[in-house]
Amino acid sequence: MKRGISVLLALILLFLALPVSSLSEAPTPEPIPEPTLSPDAEKYDPDHPENLAEDQLYALSAILISQDNGEVIFSKNPDEIRYPASTTKILTVLLAILFTDDLNEKVIVSETAMNIPADSSTMGLRTGEEIRLIDVLYGTMLLSGNDGANVIAETVSGSIPAFVDLMNQTAAMLGCDSTHFANAHGYHDDNHYTTARDMAVIARYAMQNETFRQIAGTVSYTIPRTSMQRARTITTKSSYMLTGSEEKPNKYFYPKATGIKTGSHSHSGYCFVGSASSEGVSLISVVFFTGNRARWADTIKLMDYGFSQYMSISPVQLYNMNPITIETSNYSTSDIGRGRLQLVCQPTGQSDSTRIVATRAEIQRMADRLTDTVLIQYTRDFIAPVQAGEQIGTLTYFPELGEPVVYSLNASRTVARRENAPKTLEQIIQETYEDPNPFPPLSPEMVLLFLSPAILLVILILLIRLLFVRRRRRYGSVPKPVSRHLK
Repeated sequence: MKRGISVLLALILLFLALPVSSLSEAPTPEPIPEPTLSPDAEKYDPDHPENLAEDQLYALSAILISQDNGEVIFSKNPDEIRYPASTTKILTVLLAILFTDDLNEKVIVSETAMNIPADSSTMGLRTGEEIRLIDVLYGTMLLSGNDGANVIAETVSGSIPAFVDLMNQTAAMLGCDSTHFANAHGYHDDNHYTTARDMAVIARYAMQNETFRQIAGTVSYTIPRTSMQRARTITTKSSYMLTGSEEKPNKYFYPKATGIKTGSHSHSGYCFVGSASSEGVSLISVVFFTGNRARWADTIKLMDYGFSQYMSISPVQLYNMNPITIETSNYSTSDIGRGRLQLVCQPTGQSDSTRIVATRAEIQRMADRLTDTVLIQYTRDFIAPVQAGEQIGTLTYFPELGEPVVYSLNASRTVARRENAPKTLEQIIQETYEDPNPFPPLSPEMVLLFLSPAILLVILILLIRLLFVRRRRRYGSVPKPVSRHLK
């Protein structure tokens, strides 16, 4: 007992004798600043997101783009240089997906990969640990592991500096001229910077990859047992946007959200790169240097604004905004529409999932200039009669990706033929082929047609005879010669 007390006292004295620096190897992180709204800013109205103004966002830099074509929908200081923090890992994970043949291969965590700042966020890797690369990708994205980012860098390029070169080459290829990376994880470095616009471009490029989309939208993931650790379940740091229920209410839960990545440190403030989709419209937002909770509020404002500006319609709906009306000829005098016939656009297949995504103004322009957007071809003439539902032509829409989609243009009503209209050549030919009697029907007209040559010949003979008779009467008859014989 006395020996135990002596040992305990010795340990206490040893602990007190340690230098202060050794007791605090992990430096206290600097506080992360949180900007506030301007007192002059007009109060945001969530019922009218289309009225969003720049000063209603906490973020010092922000941007919202279309995931479909990259069009900028809203921006606030999008080209100011900012520090991206852990949103850097979007490109890190994407490059692992693009430059690795087998994501299920096992990698070994090196000592250099574990050489990260003491206050780094990690996924809890250990030096010498053998783990699947796909699990490292999930840990890097969901837990924002700086250790995982280094493992990715060494796996893809052999070394962290070589991987950073690859990151910068990729950014340059994407046209991100205001971006430069100094590491694979985003821990602060004065030479590690980007802009909201450039980060939106990178995120859009990443979200075009199916594997990345799956990882970015994952809420929780189970890392299987490794060579050094048991199986464990991890949860995303973006859960504020991605999760919510009646049992655990969350005012920042956004049902349309699909990812992507958080980031924060004292030089960058709180950051978030988000994505959301609704009715065929997909958006990407970036908020840099905002508040902890404000990054969620800012993102929701941006997304709601975007969805209020964009609409997704089918080619049939676009056509119905400005349907085609044709002018038929040979129509009945009793036709109430005076031969005008509106065409109905209908899918030719059983189902049609084709969507046109654009701003409301762009959709209206496309409808007003329909023939600039679609190809219209007619399959018959506009001569009555026309039956309701009869196909008049086709409408072909050419999406940016995929095969052309063809729709049928049909008559919306019946247009009767004019009562006394002469038959067309096509009608005569059709009636001829449909008549089972190879000979034409016998009628007074047909009899007259056949007998007309003979009648003309008789009339001609009669005329000649009549002319000859009249000639004789005019000149008299020639006297017969009298024979004179001498007696």
